[in-house]
Amino acid sequence: MSKKLLSTAHWQKVIQQYLDPPNGWNLTVGLFLGGYVLAALSIWQWYQGTWPLPVLIGLAFLALHMEGTVIHDATHNAAHPNRWINQAMGHGSAILLGFSFPVFKRVHLQHHSHVNDPNNDPDHIVSTFGPVWLIAPRFFYHEYFFFERKLWRRYELLQWGLERGLFISIVLAGIQFGFMNVIYNLWFGPALMVGVTLGIFFDYLPHRPFLSRSKWKNARVYPSRLMNWIIMGQNYHLVHHLWPSIPWFEYKPAYEATKPLLDAKGSPQRIGIFETREDGFNFLYDVLLGIRSHKKRRSKMRPLARILPNTKWRRRWIGLLHRTAVTPNSKRRSN
Repeated sequence: MSKKLLSTAHWQKVIQQYLDPPNGWNLTVGLFLGGYVLAALSIWQWYQGTWPLPVLIGLAFLALHMEGTVIHDATHNAAHPNRWINQAMGHGSAILLGFSFPVFKRVHLQHHSHVNDPNNDPDHIVSTFGPVWLIAPRFFYHEYFFFERKLWRRYELLQWGLERGLFISIVLAGIQFGFMNVIYNLWFGPALMVGVTLGIFFDYLPHRPFLSRSKWKNARVYPSRLMNWIIMGQNYHLVHHLWPSIPWFEYKPAYEATKPLLDAKGSPQRIGIFETREDGFNFLYDVLLGIRSHKKRRSKMRPLARILPNTKWRRRWIGLLHRTAVTPNSKRRSN
């Protein structure tokens, strides 16, 4: 047996202990139940309590932030070992987030299959088609992508209809019975903040500079014990891409166990912001404008140069498009 084969067998053995389904009672179940408790507490305090509005908004934000990890792990069947309970957690977290579980699941799996592919990775569009601070509204592209690519299977279109029907019914009831203030303050507002958080820590930071399609380099790790809990493991995002069935609370130990392998593969293991001048420039560009071309010579934004007042500004605009263009590797490499 070759050295490479022995090495592969060794690392498969190392990672196997993290690939087994989680216990029936695990941290993701706690997040799911805790999110609903916090959401109910914020609503109850709105009507019965004396807690200030910022505290209630904070509770609602935390509830939705927790459910964001639940829906993600449920997508990969890593939330619960029982298939039906895992599905129920996925749908339950989606309802609280105002999402549709079939849309999130199918679109997210497309992301895993086509990381950093400008034409087929839906999250690539979310991350590279506007400023970072407007990343939340771009998640609506997922719904378009779901229908444009006809991604649903079996009963998932019906499930989408039921969940969207429930969402619309709640809003209509809020208008009819006068509780839209609750919806705005304790649902829509916190959901917008969670959308920014998810967009930054699930999509933008893990995959920048959006160039590699190699499975060892298409996402990154930036180790931190504190961040591991604040963003629930997404600072170990590359570990998730390499082994999607690992639950979020095992990303960190899985990373520590496989770090020599990632070192050997040249996997990015830093946050990659302001480490070089070019890094800093690109980050600031993403914060302020963030619209990136995928073809230097045939950018869809190149025609905008025609409306600029003089040749000097037109050249600067084209130069900016060239400098900030994202042209990932055309093929997905496995080594």
